[in-house]
Amino acid sequence: MTDTPASAPRKNAENTRGKPFEPGNAGRPRGSRNKATLALEALLDGEAEAVTRKAVEMALDGDTTAMRLVMDRIMPPWKDRPVAFALPKLETPTDAVKAAAAIVEAVASGDLTPSEAEDLSRLVDRFVRAVETTDILERLESLEAEKLR
Repeated sequence: MTDTPASAPRKNAENTRGKPFEPGNAGRPRGSRNKATLALEALLDGEAEAVTRKAVEMALDGDTTAMRLVMDRIMPPWKDRPVAFALPKLETPTDAVKAAAAIVEAVASGDLTPSEAEDLSRLVDRFVRAVETTDILERLESLEAEKLR
């Protein structure tokens, strides 16, 4: 990308509507709202409850578009949620084996979904890696200390 002087004509100058922004004029202020949006909000002000009630009524009457609209607004898809599962306490890598067994058992009994189990298994795996890394660092420091003696 080459630097062009401010006075140089722009390549798309003939296609630009109105006058381009002057130096120091950043354009529309951040957070400013479109006039149409403001007008729509003014129309709906105080009517949101009635409109929502009507959409719910239409959904209950079988209007599938209204159903989708209502469900998308009332109950958006969850991206993440807390899992009610008692993971065994993790202190050593051998505890990770117990935790993995508990996760598999919970999936088998239907207490956890496979995707929830996958997320929990990743947590257990990260714990094991953290413990192993700490153990390696401690051994390395011990070897270096012995070497210096």
